[in-house]
Amino acid sequence: MAGLPDKLVAQVAFKAGGGVFHHLMAKNPKHFAKVLPNKVQDCELHQGDFGACGSVIQWKYVLGGKEQRAKQVIEVDEAKKLITFKMIEGDDLELYKNMIVTYHVETKGGVDFITWTIDYELINADNPHPTALLNYFIEFTKETEAHIFG
Repeated sequence: MAGLPDKLVAQVAFKAGGGVFHHLMAKNPKHFAKVLPNKVQDCELHQGDFGACGSVIQWKYVLGGKEQRAKQVIEVDEAKKLITFKMIEGDDLELYKNMIVTYHVETKGGVDFITWTIDYELINADNPHPTALLNYFIEFTKETEAHIFG
């Protein structure tokens, strides 16, 4: 994202099908509280509709054993199977001036990959980069795949 000076990126193969992952994230994010209760407590809709551009959602999740919350405005691109989550409130904004989390699905050699990107700006140069959050998204993706395969 233009204007945010720092970026972390991770890509995870997703054998359960990127379309399945995107559908859950866009249309039924509350489902993650049932299938990944160690990671997600809830995803509340504050404005608009799940999967609709400009909607406001709030995740309640556990990171590093600590309960967190993140209120976000979402932008959805169905053609690219992409969602952008622009942080507007929450625990992450205690360390970062701005944060935008994006995931998208791409297919390479017949394999779907989920690519997570965190664009952010530190409030203070001594603050940690959000590597724990990026690792959370990697684990989240792998655990979602394991759940789908049962």
